[in-house]
Parts: sequence; C-alpha cells; structure tokens
Amino acid sequence: MLELTVHQHGGGQLGGAALLAAGFALGGGAGYLLAAARLRRRGDRWPLARDLTFAAGAAVLLAATLVTPPGGPFTAHMAQHVATGMVAPLLLVLARPVTLALRSLPPGGRRRLLAVLRSRPVGLLVNPPVAALLDLGGLWLLYRTPLFAAAHERPWLAVLVHVHVFAAGLLFSAAVCSLDPLPRRHGVVLRSAALVGAGGAHAVLAKTLYATAPPSTGFAPGDLSAAAELMYYGGDLVEIALAAVVGLQWYAAGGRRLAREGRRTAGTGEPPASASYGQ
Repeated sequence: MLELTVHQHGGGQLGGAALLAAGFALGGGAGYLLAAARLRRRGDRWPLARDLTFAAGAAVLLAATLVTPPGGPFTAHMAQHVATGMVAPLLLVLARPVTLALRSLPPGGRRRLLAVLRSRPVGLLVNPPVAALLDLGGLWLLYRTPLFAAAHERPWLAVLVHVHVFAAGLLFSAAVCSLDPLPRRHGVVLRSAALVGAGGAHAVLAKTLYATAPPSTGFAPGDLSAAAELMYYGGDLVEIALAAVVGLQWYAAGGRRLAREGRRTAGTGEPPASASYGQ
C-alpha cells in the first residue's frame, strides 16, 4: 500500500509536471501581457482587469507547482488539485485569452487560429457535456481506481495526469463561461445543466473520499477527511463563480432583448412584449 509523504514537485523539488506548469504559467503570462500592451500601443482598448485576472491565474498555477501547501500529504495534494484544475483555469478563461490572440495576431496567424477554433475536434471538446465528462470523468478515474497510486510510482504518468487535470479544467471553464469565440455558442440552459451535473459529480466524489482513500494508498483519517472537505467546499466556491458568470450573461442577454424590442416598438405606440429570460 502506497504511503505518500510529500508531493514530489513541492518545496523546490521540481518534477516534469511542475516544470511544464511553471513554463506555461511564466510563458503564457508574459505572452498575454505583451499582446495586451501591443493592442494598447496601437490605440485599441483592452481592460486592465483582464491583465490582472490572467496574471492571477498564472500565479495560482505557478504557486501550485512550487509551494507545498500545509496539512497532510493528501490534503496538500488536494489543495494543488483545486488550484491547478479549478481556480487557475477559471481565472485564465475570465481573461479571454483567445479573444486577445485574435485581436493581436497578424492576419495570417488570425486565419490559422480561426481554422483551429472552427475545427470539428475543438467543437467537440468545448461542447459543455463533453467538457464536463472529460473533467469529472478524469477525476473519478484518478481517485477511484489505482491510477492515483500508479501516478506516484511512475513520473511520466504523473505528468500526464497533471496535464489532463489542468487541460480538462480549462476546457470545462471555457465551455461553461463561453466568453471567447467558440465553434458554436451553446445556450444558457445546456451550459447550466453541464455545470450542475459536473458540480453534483464533484460533490459525490468528494464525499466518497471521506470514507475511502484512493485504492492502493494509505492516509491518516484526519488527512483524508481534510482533503475531502477541501475538495467539496473548494469545488463549491469555483462552481458558484462559474454560475455567476453564466447568470450575468443570461441577465445581460435579456436586457439586450428588451432594448431591441423597445426600439422596434418605439414608433408604434404599443408596449413591448415581455422578454423571456429563461431562453
């Protein structure tokens, strides 16, 4: 039975997964800020809040790779999971990096990026139910099969697991928020349903960890329960933030519909029909 003491990429001992994450955080953050500065130099507007949001997401990702959180080994792992797979992806998506790339790239690069965005594989990956299945299905596979123990015995597998956790979280946040240009803009109902389903699956998985550690591992009961609580309540906070983004979009879309109806009926003397916010 595997006994974990510390995450190998914490406390300055960088493994392959940590190096990849650190490189992405530093390179992505620098690239984003340079692209935003280029836009402003040519007179285009780009909100400073998005720069700060992307920098915060990159900082969270970097801290998750370089700093070993307090608590037992499984609690520390779970803190890194929540940061890498949930918090950092949400912050990065809120900064709208794809929109920034499309506005800052030269025409040739913009056409190539649009071709990728409009491809069928990308369209499938950012479909909200598919993104939810990749995200939560991967977590169930990690924690309810021997994969978790195997990843700590095989460095190459640990790298793949960490890359999947981050990439799946990024896809899910992008699909639910739908802030950047996507192959298809899915409706509020489908995105909300995917979020509710993923949130429920995440909560159930966290509750199973209260009682049963991942197969072939051994953790102290206090460490196991603290990690499960962190997964449960940390996931709730991120999911509430995602729901707020979707809710604000729904509210804004309803306001725009009311404004359009008001303009159409302004010259007729008839009151505008009530907008349906649920569509």
